[in-house]
Amino acid sequence: MIVVQKYGGSSVATTEKIAAVAKRVAERAKEACVVVVVSAMGDTTDELISMARQLSSMPEDREMDKLLATGEQASSALLAMAMHDLGIRAVSLTGGQAGIITERTAGRARILKIDVKRLREELNKQNVVVVAGFQGITENASWADITTLGRGGSDTTAVALAAALKADSCEIFTDVDGVYTADPRIEADARKLDTISYEEMLEMAGQGARVMHSRAVELGELYDVDILVANSTKDVPGTVIKKEDDEMEVRNPVRGIAHDTDVTRITVAGVPDQPGIASRLFATLAHSNINVDVIVQNVGTEGLADVSFTVQDADLEKAKKAIGPVTSEIEAREVVVDQNVAKVSIVGSGIRSNPGYAEKMFTAFAAAEINILSITTSEIRITCLIARNQVKNAVRALHRAFELEKA
Repeated sequence: MIVVQKYGGSSVATTEKIAAVAKRVAERAKEACVVVVVSAMGDTTDELISMARQLSSMPEDREMDKLLATGEQASSALLAMAMHDLGIRAVSLTGGQAGIITERTAGRARILKIDVKRLREELNKQNVVVVAGFQGITENASWADITTLGRGGSDTTAVALAAALKADSCEIFTDVDGVYTADPRIEADARKLDTISYEEMLEMAGQGARVMHSRAVELGELYDVDILVANSTKDVPGTVIKKEDDEMEVRNPVRGIAHDTDVTRITVAGVPDQPGIASRLFATLAHSNINVDVIVQNVGTEGLADVSFTVQDADLEKAKKAIGPVTSEIEAREVVVDQNVAKVSIVGSGIRSNPGYAEKMFTAFAAAEINILSITTSEIRITCLIARNQVKNAVRALHRAFELEKA
């Protein structure tokens, strides 16, 4: 039996917490072969980013990858040491040593393949294998580079390893009890879900729910890996992310409320209202590896239109640099940046087959006097862009409106 476990940064934030994780892993190792994926300790990644920016206003992506990967390498080595102190055989590996091969895209590399030979050799030696999450290595062995998978990439590491090893269980341990109907720090009546479908969790993660990384959920769905999300310090049932089935909670078509305050709206105003302009604008963002969301283009007047979209706050400067030449070429009137925005979404697979949910969402916002700046949808999600200081009111209003506090 092979079990893959992942422990997040808050779970390994101090040496005392690492020692506690070691004891938990040791108990699991009594009944299974265990591969453990760890994140960097606490706020290590943020601290490394801060140090880099003190030295460079725009650090090169390759050097940032090399720097940031050290956080997970440190926590994996420390956890292996703690395992040794308990008399447990353990070995720590970097992502590259664990056989994780990625594309050559610094900062947000995607996994191309995993060579599990080393992992299986270590498991056959009865070792607990501790893998540094969030990272891999490029394919050419003679001049391979360290790459990172993007923030939250340790989740992706764990699910990818579980898929490659055909593990019997994939367990993501964090500082919350599971997946909730809303952020319990905002909505006191938020309810923990026993199960949630890949599709719903993917939308929740994509719209700001921090409990799971969206690419990890994609891999779970692709390779049919059930994912348990649970608390690293409590022995309480977590939430299982899995295929939707008849036993799932289907009473309420809306499963949860997601929000994201880490967004900025960019408006390119006064662009020519003609074919190909949007393509040029978004192509340059794609080539710079910048994800965009909530795209809105108004109806053109006098031959001109405005195009708005959101990016993550961390990508703002890169996005402005990327679109600068294009906006000059197309003679856009101006570029307006608004960082006082946030996304709030309702998510649920039942939305696609039940009419009236958009109206109910908008009515709840109207009653709470919350103005909607723009709207985007998918089959199972409705997302509204609102003022950032209205997020808490919006989450609470929607949670009540859709009666998500009720089991």
